[in-house]
Amino acid sequence: MSWAVANECAERRFGSAARKQIIMFLADKASDDGSGIWCSKGTIQRHTELSESTVKRTIIDFLREGILIETGRRHCKNGYTVIYRIVLERVAALEPTAEPDIDTGVTVNPVQPEPGTGSTVNGVRGSRWTPNHPKTIHKPPTRRREAEEEVEDLESEKILAAYPEDRIRDRRTTLRLIAAAVKAWVKPDDLQQAVKAYAKESEGYTRSKVCFSDNWFKMRRWEKGLAQIQADREKAREAEAKGRASLAEWIRERHPLCRHITNRQIEGLISSKLVTPEQVRAAGLQA
Repeated sequence: MSWAVANECAERRFGSAARKQIIMFLADKASDDGSGIWCSKGTIQRHTELSESTVKRTIIDFLREGILIETGRRHCKNGYTVIYRIVLERVAALEPTAEPDIDTGVTVNPVQPEPGTGSTVNGVRGSRWTPNHPKTIHKPPTRRREAEEEVEDLESEKILAAYPEDRIRDRRTTLRLIAAAVKAWVKPDDLQQAVKAYAKESEGYTRSKVCFSDNWFKMRRWEKGLAQIQADREKAREAEAKGRASLAEWIRERHPLCRHITNRQIEGLISSKLVTPEQVRAAGLQA
C-alpha cells in the first residue's frame, strides 16, 4: 500500500462516488510510483460491493482518460490478471477536493481559539477575527477568477442549450456535471456536438423513453456521442489522406487532371513530402 498514492487520489475529484471508490481501492494496492497494481475486476467488485458492469465500465474509462495504464500481465489460475499503474501526473491534473485558500490575514495557525491570540510572524499579529468567525471578511474573487468562472458558466449554459428543452431537469446539478466533464478532459465543442446528436436521435421519443438532463450527464451518456465523433474524425482523416495520396499520384504520373490541383493543395503535398518541387514542375505546375 502507498499512502502517497492514496492521499493524492483522495484529494482529487473523479466525477462520481463509484469512480472514487474504485480508484481508492487500486491506490491501496499500488507502489509509491503508482505501479504494481494487479487485482482482477472480480476482486475489485467483491471489495467495493459495486456491480460488475460498473467496475468494468470505470476501468475502461480510466484507461481511456489516461488515469490508468496497463503495464503487463500476471498469470493466475483463471488465465491472467492485468497489471495496472496509476498515472500520478494525470491524477494531479484533476480538480482538487479542497476548497481554495482564502486570505484572511492569518499567517500562522489559521484557526485561532480567540481573536488576536494567534502566534505572530516577524512581530505582526494575525487577523483580529478567526477565519471561521461570522465577522470574518473573506477576500473577494479577483477579476481574473471572475472572468474564468464566467467563461465556464457560459460554456456550460451553451452546452445545456443544445439539450431538448422539455427534458431539462435540475438545471443547477446539470450545469455542475457539465462543468466537471469539461474540467476533466472533454472539449466543450465535442460535448455540445454529443448533446446535439442525442437530441436529434431522441427526437419524437415518448416521455417514457426520454432521459432527463441531470440523469443523462450523471450517467455519462455523452460518451457514446464522443465515441462517434472520434470515429467520424478518423474516417475524415483517412479520406483526406487517401485524397492527398491520389493528388500526389497524379503529379508523379503527370496526369492531365493535375491542372485542377490548387496551389494550396500543392503546398500541402510538398510540405508533407508526398511530392517534390521538381515533380510538381515536371507536371507543368508551379511549385
